[in-house]
Amino acid sequence: MKLKRLISDTMRRLRPRPPRPGEAAGVLLLSSGGLGDTVLFALVLPRFLELARPGETVTVLLRADGAKMAFLFPPGVAVFKVDFGRLGKDPAYRGATFDDLYRAHYRLVVSTDFKRHPDLDEALAFACDAPETAAMRARPWAKYQNRLDANAGRWGRLVDSGAALQDKVVRWSRFASELTGRIQPPPRVALAPEQMPARVELPEPTVIVQPFSAVRQKQSPPELYARIAAALPPEWRMRIAGHPGDLDKNPDYRPLLELPNVSFEPAPFAELAGILRGARLVVSVDTACMHLAAALGVPTLCLASAGFVGEIVPYADAVGPSNLKVLVHPMDCAGCLGDCRLNPVNSMFPCVAALDSDAILSDIARMVEGGS
Repeated sequence: MKLKRLISDTMRRLRPRPPRPGEAAGVLLLSSGGLGDTVLFALVLPRFLELARPGETVTVLLRADGAKMAFLFPPGVAVFKVDFGRLGKDPAYRGATFDDLYRAHYRLVVSTDFKRHPDLDEALAFACDAPETAAMRARPWAKYQNRLDANAGRWGRLVDSGAALQDKVVRWSRFASELTGRIQPPPRVALAPEQMPARVELPEPTVIVQPFSAVRQKQSPPELYARIAAALPPEWRMRIAGHPGDLDKNPDYRPLLELPNVSFEPAPFAELAGILRGARLVVSVDTACMHLAAALGVPTLCLASAGFVGEIVPYADAVGPSNLKVLVHPMDCAGCLGDCRLNPVNSMFPCVAALDSDAILSDIARMVEGGS
């Protein structure tokens, strides 16, 4: 733990705590993943809602970026947003956040995160000082293992969720079953009708592509997307989804916007969801847009790295939807979880560079013909 953070946490424990209601009530679920994880968590969230007693509110603590997908949550679920960057660096923000959690006086606090940071995820949970707590046994993490082991004794209930490499939706489902006592198979990656945003009718048959990733090595080259645009039927259009800042970070993709059938789609996720529903096809790297499109039931082609095979994509057979096809190049090192030890190939992970462009175009041609 950094010295400034250690001093701040120590001082907070020494001063008087803020007042809070006399009766503990409500459930806090911590889900500290990013945008894509939040999409997948929304599929399993209804099972965790069963932990609430009659009249209790369920609150989901989300990372500030992940909270952009909270529109997928069932009505009545409260959201507590935390800026994890500030939480680790700003003592005043950290103290105020901890005080707010303590003041809320939750009856039950559940960490739904398998990978946990002792100074972030776990510190937030313990700041609540709830009478009931539960978590999965944390993923092994050499850097913090001693502290994770020490914190294990602070959880009221610690559940062994199985193998370290396991599909996220399957893991969450098993954890929810352990906590509720109601054994259910994991849900498909498909949002319930009541979670679906309204479909936006698009003027032309449209393919939406999301070529950008926070991890640049996962991105296929712009030349691939130029070939996709050129291969579309004359009346079809291609929209490149993303934040405007994505083009600033990836200027080599800007020339795509000069093609006659290509435009940029900057809509935030809450609006993009309806646009995706109106699209004929989504082509995306393995990122949040792909998870959202798959869950919305849109025909989706995922251009995946091999890094998250076994945990994220391809999804486990038990949860994978029929509208999604994942292209991933087999690698002996598959499942590295992004910790690639191989030299990049043209600024890409070797598994991404090895994706067959001709096969991608053939798959798109078949999917476009099916949606014509």
